[in-house]
Amino acid sequence: MAGVNTAAGARRAEAEIAGPAARPERRAVAKLNGQFSPWLFLAPALIITLAFVVYPFLRTITTSFTSATPFDAGEFVGIDNYRQLFADPLFWVALRNSVLYLAVVPVMVVLPLLLALLVQKTVPGIGLFRTAIYTPVVASMVVVVVIWQWMFDDRGLINSLLQTLHVISSPIPFLSNAWLILVCAMIVTIWKGLGYYMIVYLAVLANVPRELNEAAEIDGAGPIRRFMTVTVPAMRSTMVLIGVISSVAAFRVFTEVYLLAGPTAGPGGQDSTLVTLIESSGTGLTARLGYSSAVSVVLFVLTIGLLLINLRVTRSKDKS
Repeated sequence: MAGVNTAAGARRAEAEIAGPAARPERRAVAKLNGQFSPWLFLAPALIITLAFVVYPFLRTITTSFTSATPFDAGEFVGIDNYRQLFADPLFWVALRNSVLYLAVVPVMVVLPLLLALLVQKTVPGIGLFRTAIYTPVVASMVVVVVIWQWMFDDRGLINSLLQTLHVISSPIPFLSNAWLILVCAMIVTIWKGLGYYMIVYLAVLANVPRELNEAAEIDGAGPIRRFMTVTVPAMRSTMVLIGVISSVAAFRVFTEVYLLAGPTAGPGGQDSTLVTLIESSGTGLTARLGYSSAVSVVLFVLTIGLLLINLRVTRSKDKS
């Protein structure tokens, strides 16, 4: 104990001897620690982001200007890949289908809201109804598509039911007609996403004051008028958010189309989307990595453009 007191006294004595001359040095060390400490906490996340996001992104851009293949790094070819891309009829088919797929967005914005309003009410059995709607969200996409494949098959549930009711005389070619395959993929996308967005709306609806609806009801507003004048304005920001998320997801659709249309993306590749085109041209022994990277860059630019348009529309509506 006596030794400790002696050491502490020695440090105090040294500090007193150093006096004011040592204070600027200590302040500089403390300032330096304050500057570097946040970076030490951020370093793991920054390293992961740089390694798995930024580097692959930059690598994709550089590869799009080369003739790279799986077994050859390729040579710099300038914008040849982009020229081939815009001259490729399959690219325009893929772009058309990706744009058409945006038709699911209004449904994904409105229908979950209506379902949320429906299941918000406390009635017997509503919990089972909520669970049934949310179940597809937790199911694997592959499982969901297999279920719908069985339903859309020529001898599946839908065709059998329609033939039994004498509505049709021959099966509807849901899985062999290019346009019908695209529509079926949209139905699967909507069916799987309804529950997720319904939960988002339910969380926001819980924060909407009931007094507003009650006041509108006292003023004589009917259900439709209350929905348009109270619910929609209160949910507006959430609807915009869901619209942006679902539009980006629709533009990048892959699994539904790939599983329903097959690796060839339907008859003659007529059900190709931009992502299936990236997959088909960028995989296999004969893959054209440069071309596939060029499609990826175009998809990125289109997605960013879609986001900017959404933001622009949202801001203009907010100002008005």
